[in-house]
Amino acid sequence: MSATKQRREPPPIPEPLGRLVDAHTHLDACGARDADDVRAILDRAGEAGVQAVVTIADDLEAARWAAEAADWDSRVYAAVALHPTRANALTAEARTVVERLARHPRVVAIGETGMDMYWPGRLEGCAEPAEQREAFAWHIDLAKRTGKPLMIHNRDADAEVLDVLRAEGAPETVIFHCFSSGAAMARTCLDEGWLLSLSGTVSFKNAHDLQEAARLIPPGQLLVETDAPFLTPHPFRGAPNEPYCLPYTVRALADLLGRPAEELAEESSATAAKVYGLAGCWS
Repeated sequence: MSATKQRREPPPIPEPLGRLVDAHTHLDACGARDADDVRAILDRAGEAGVQAVVTIADDLEAARWAAEAADWDSRVYAAVALHPTRANALTAEARTVVERLARHPRVVAIGETGMDMYWPGRLEGCAEPAEQREAFAWHIDLAKRTGKPLMIHNRDADAEVLDVLRAEGAPETVIFHCFSSGAAMARTCLDEGWLLSLSGTVSFKNAHDLQEAARLIPPGQLLVETDAPFLTPHPFRGAPNEPYCLPYTVRALADLLGRPAEELAEESSATAAKVYGLAGCWS
């Protein structure tokens, strides 16, 4: 077998770190189609101590699927929105559907929404910045009306995201998923009381700015996520990612911060349970 194929083998299931919550994953993109698939993924996650996941929608079909999947397995919760690159699909009909799904009791966040300045001009059909801004503002309002956390996707758009949040007024709870900015943006977000969710990118050897930002996040404002099937942590970068891989990221973060991994796992997951209102997950 070639080295390339070896790198693409799924990582082994790591030793568990107590109880963990995967604050952001995409079960459908991990290959799950039905309740049996979801159960298999969550069973593997359970072997690594991951007791609950929030599966995220990025288009209308995924939003419907995520809400349904949350009813298939008690370990699964959902977030619904249209991804900023798909903001041009937020028609009146789509808004009606997303709003209906957002009121589902196991939908615990509005997301992922936000701004993405990387893909316009690179990705055919990608929503333009003005379309993204309008959709982001609508999702902010939806989060306020439903009382659910707002989950933000921000790619190369620090100034744009902050501008919209300030113009519209941020909802009570804001989560920056897969936080990838530097220390200055981290300080701004933390000063506002917003939460930063770290993925496998914090373990990448070239992620110096992100690692500097990670050192600033206090307990109570830190979440951890896989963003599976993307962003598999070092040393498995490029291999398929799943919720069971979350302990790799937590251990890498613990090494960076010089803290016990078990302590970080407990703190971050208790924060996730509190923020998302995951009934029965934590006491």
